[in-house]
Amino acid sequence: MVNRPFIQFFKVFLLAFLILAAGYSYSERNEISAVDDSQKILPEKERAQVMNEWLEWRLDNIIPKLMRREGIDMWLVINREYNEDPVYMSLVPEPTMSARRTSILIFHDRGEKLGVERLSGSSYGMGKWYKGTWVNKKKKQFDSLAEVIKKLNPKKIGVNVSSTWAFGDGLTASLKQKLEKALGPEYSSRFVSAENLCVGWLETRSPQELSVYRHICGIAHNIIAEFYSNRVITPDITTTEDVVWWIRQKITDLGLEPWFQPSISIQRHKKEAAKYKGDRRIIRRGDLLHCDVGIKYLGLCTDMQLQAYVCKIGENDAPEGLKEALRRTNRLGDVFRGEFKTGRSGNDIVWSAMKNAEEEGLRPLIYSHPLGLYGHAAGPPMDARAPERAPEGIQDRGKYPLYPNTVYAIEYSCTTSIPEWDNQDVRIGFEEDAVFTEEGCKFIDGHQTKLYLIK
Repeated sequence: MVNRPFIQFFKVFLLAFLILAAGYSYSERNEISAVDDSQKILPEKERAQVMNEWLEWRLDNIIPKLMRREGIDMWLVINREYNEDPVYMSLVPEPTMSARRTSILIFHDRGEKLGVERLSGSSYGMGKWYKGTWVNKKKKQFDSLAEVIKKLNPKKIGVNVSSTWAFGDGLTASLKQKLEKALGPEYSSRFVSAENLCVGWLETRSPQELSVYRHICGIAHNIIAEFYSNRVITPDITTTEDVVWWIRQKITDLGLEPWFQPSISIQRHKKEAAKYKGDRRIIRRGDLLHCDVGIKYLGLCTDMQLQAYVCKIGENDAPEGLKEALRRTNRLGDVFRGEFKTGRSGNDIVWSAMKNAEEEGLRPLIYSHPLGLYGHAAGPPMDARAPERAPEGIQDRGKYPLYPNTVYAIEYSCTTSIPEWDNQDVRIGFEEDAVFTEEGCKFIDGHQTKLYLIK
């Protein structure tokens, strides 16, 4: 008998291999790669094919494990058109653009042998993906749903209601009322929060996704390398706003989308800053530039903050103090990533890393977040900022444990005094994308070890 899941995996792995055939993972990312990942961006039809192959594997392999991990034998995802549950679009195939009217997905775990049955209580069919249950349209939609639930008789019904996670709080109050009314008190008493199931589904990456994530990060790195050069920046003429809109246009021209507005910021010697009070946005020689850029492709986000130095006339390199600041920042990254262990909470990881970094004489601040289908994504945040500076509820979400096959924006800063700048403090804000597996936390497509140089 042919092993269908294996064939699905092989097909997607082969496609991923073809996409990546010329690509390699770099320990440094300071030049435009000889292999330009942006040249291998797929047209829309092929993107849909890839994403649907991924979805089929994910539904078959991830959902059952998560439902059993959380002890939920039925999971309901109920939402309306234009008010989608945060997990809904990740559960339906391309080219679905939104929920339609009231859309209902039902996952019923029948045990290890029979597996998870996927059903739809929506008025529109979903082919092989979800078997329709609302056959008799003379019945009201929620009455039909209640009949299905009562027939299957689940012990625990997971609903997306959470005070901690936006990702697990997609069931609106009115839809929950309709569901409770249709089911009655006996079955409504079986409701449990599916918040951790939602988070687990959104944070867990398949082998195929992890493979192609290298390619996606490569595209982002190539964009950064291009604008951190004289192709885009002419010192004393180009403004930070010019670069920001160049980035936006570049991403659009590639057929991709940003998930936030990119930014460029400047740090400069105080003596130099005093000369240019008129327009602080113009990029000058001797400036240290910092970018923050994130793209979305094939449903997956990147998030990167890298540094460039604008050389003065006669300079061929950055001052040694700035290079040392980058080295110290990279050391902080090593300390931080070394704390990643399965089962540890985000809070435990970040505070242990802060303590160890400070003992090494570093001046750290860590504020990392998960990355994936969303930019600030599902999973354990690792944030050491004071409560008034951190997002609300971050410490509660930081109690969530670390699981393998998850992706993170490794985001932090390290402050260093620069001798060449009269011991002025410079803060290197760094962000790079990494994957955590049982082998540890590793950068997906390398990381910056040298400053980009703009001549």
